[in-house]
Amino acid sequence: MSLNLIKQRKRLSLHSRRRFIRRSSLLLSASLVTACQRSFQTRPFQASDNPAAIGDSEAQAQRLPPTPTCGDYSLTPSQTPGPFYSPDSPQRQSLLAADTVGTRLVVSGQVLTTDCVPLANSLVDVWQTNDKGEYDNTGNNFRGHQFTDAEGRYWLETVVPGLYPGRTRHLHVLVQATGRPVLTTQLYLPDEPENEGDFLFQRELLMTVHNADEGKQAQFDFVLP
Repeated sequence: MSLNLIKQRKRLSLHSRRRFIRRSSLLLSASLVTACQRSFQTRPFQASDNPAAIGDSEAQAQRLPPTPTCGDYSLTPSQTPGPFYSPDSPQRQSLLAADTVGTRLVVSGQVLTTDCVPLANSLVDVWQTNDKGEYDNTGNNFRGHQFTDAEGRYWLETVVPGLYPGRTRHLHVLVQATGRPVLTTQLYLPDEPENEGDFLFQRELLMTVHNADEGKQAQFDFVLP
């Protein structure tokens, strides 16, 4: 065999080995990439994968408002005063007179902040219809105001208001505490057939009402911002 032929065979053998090694390296790299992709696609994402997300969750938890200390009080909704409000009503707790006709209704409660702090010396002004659904627009029948005591309490003696055309039974109330915005709203009685058909009716303004020896007793707390 000639020397040139031996050298040629050695070069071919070296080239074959290099090509085999190169192909093997490519196959190994492809296998590793596929395995990593499968591992990434099948493993669910965990919060521990993102330390910043854990910090954000803890910060959000710290920003949540604390639980109220004495109950879950929300602001009393406001409502229209209607066309029959009159200023300068007499200061009195009872709206009854000797000749008053109707079912006696006693309403009591407190004026509070959202933190359940009683608001002393708050104005509570009330106006309503008589038992026939009529407003007194020339005098002060079924109109009156009072001021809460040191515990923010009020007490009102009146009658169950009558049905005014298009409205369910309701009482108009204006509440004002020193340094706070005026609340004008309306109170409603439960189990009245006309409640659901009244466009102004709100369940949040229902009084808690119980039958008493002489008429009805109701309770409602006003919550101001």
